[in-house]
Parts: sequence; structure tokens; C-alpha cells
Amino acid sequence: MHWLNSPAYLLLCVGTLLGLTFPLGKLGGQAGVAPVIWAFVMTAGASLGLMLYQLLLRKPLLVNRANLSFYFSAALVSLVIPNILTFTVIPRLGAGFTGLLFTLSPLITLALSSIWQVRMPNRLGLLGIAVGFVGAVVVSITRGELNNPSSLGWVLAGFCIPVSLAVGNVYRTMRWPENAQPMELAIGMNLAAGIVLLLLVLIMPSLQLPGGLQTIPLLVGFTVLVASVLVALHSRLQLFGGPTYLSQIGFIAAAVALIIGVLALDELYAPLTWVGAVIIVAGAVISVIAMRQVQSRP
Repeated sequence: MHWLNSPAYLLLCVGTLLGLTFPLGKLGGQAGVAPVIWAFVMTAGASLGLMLYQLLLRKPLLVNRANLSFYFSAALVSLVIPNILTFTVIPRLGAGFTGLLFTLSPLITLALSSIWQVRMPNRLGLLGIAVGFVGAVVVSITRGELNNPSSLGWVLAGFCIPVSLAVGNVYRTMRWPENAQPMELAIGMNLAAGIVLLLLVLIMPSLQLPGGLQTIPLLVGFTVLVASVLVALHSRLQLFGGPTYLSQIGFIAAAVALIIGVLALDELYAPLTWVGAVIIVAGAVISVIAMRQVQSRP
């Protein structure tokens, strides 16, 4: 299927699915589920879902010892740290606002990609990232929901999310195991993240499974489904789009999270936040056009 190799299509799908995880995480938190346990549900559920998919297709599970270092290192910076931070700050900043913070990832990814000479966008791509960053700065000034502004400390904690994501974007591209397939790495990374998060649950006296998950089975099931598809497509986008393009999923995720947060979760944001969101969308459109230009060149 050619569309599975299209960075533009994958960007749209992955960004939309990522945007769904923010309101889902907020609903999980409102049900009393701790951030670490919710992050464990997403990563462990995604890995089990992908393993089942592989088995149904009768494909071997190529999770091997040689790639263990990659799995756990990538899982830590790409999944464990960002997920815990995300589901911790969502109750303070709002699902929509937290999603908007992900738009800072392209700028940080671009800086790291330039330093380590991984992959650079063209001038139009740089413009798109710059425009998106301006929008992110605008929305950050508003500090979350209009009727519940957060302290600077929580906003700074939110900024740590795109930093960790950017490190993960570049690390996975630089250390991508030879001849490894996207699905293989997706399963390995999520299994590693699930193990780390399970250990955190076991060693933290305030946490224990099921931790309230039994009260929201439908929400948990839907979240696992979303996470499974997200992870599978995310790895393909990493392979075909590169780290800078991958990081732009935050633009789409931000728009999705903001719309759902307002329409379904009764979140309220200042007019300045919406101005920033429009600027962010403009940056995403410019970036997608730039990537298509690069791909169309002989």
C-alpha cells in the first residue's frame, strides 16, 4: 500500500491519533488513574496490540538482544519521560494547551539535527517551523485554560515534553538498527517502556494496579487501540520522513487536542491562544508543502 509510505499521509494520521491521546489522558485522570499507570496502559497496551497483529499475520517477532540498548534508550526519551510529563501536566494546563506545547518539538529537533548533521529541511521547511514556533510562543504566554491559569513551574514542566521528544526523534534516526523494520522497533520500544513504567508502579508505594482502570474499561480499550495504531504508523513516519518531519506531528496533534478539549471537555482558552493555534496550523501547512517539494525533486 503506497499510502503507508507517504510522509504527508502518515503525518496527518499520526498527528491526529496523538492529538486524541491528550483528551483521553485527561478523562483517565478524572477517573482517578495516576499518570504513571495511564502511561503504562498506553505503552504496554500498544506493544501487546502490535504483537497480536504480527501473530495474526504470522510474522515473526524480531525483538532480539542486539537491539535491547536501542529499545530501552529510545523508550526512555521518546515514551517514558514524555508520557509521564504529559499526563501529569494535563490536569493543570488542559488537554488542548498541553497538545500545543508539542509544537515546540520541531524547532528543538531542527537544532539537534543541525548539530549532529542528521537531516535538514529546505528553506520553506525552515519557514514553516519558524512560523509554528511563533504560534507556540503566543499560546504559551496564556499559561493554560482561561479560568484556571497555571504557575510558571507547570508551564516549564510542560516545556520539558518537547525537549525529550526532540532528543528521541534524533536518537532514533541516528541509532536506527541496521535492517530493522518499523514494526519491529515499535514493538521493542513499547515493550521496553512498559517494563520501565511497570517497575515504577511497583516501587512507588502510592501506586498499585489496576489503579482505577477497572472502572473505565471502554476508555482503556479505546486508548489501547489508538495507541497501537499510533505507534505502528509513528515508526513508519520516522523511517520515511526523518526526525524533523516527524516532529511536526505536534502541529496537527495540537489542533486536534485543542478542538476536542473545547468542544468535549469544556476547556476555555483566551483569544490569544486561538490566534497562536491559527499560526501553528499555518506553520504545519507550510512544512507539508516544503516536504512535498523535496520529495518531488529527481
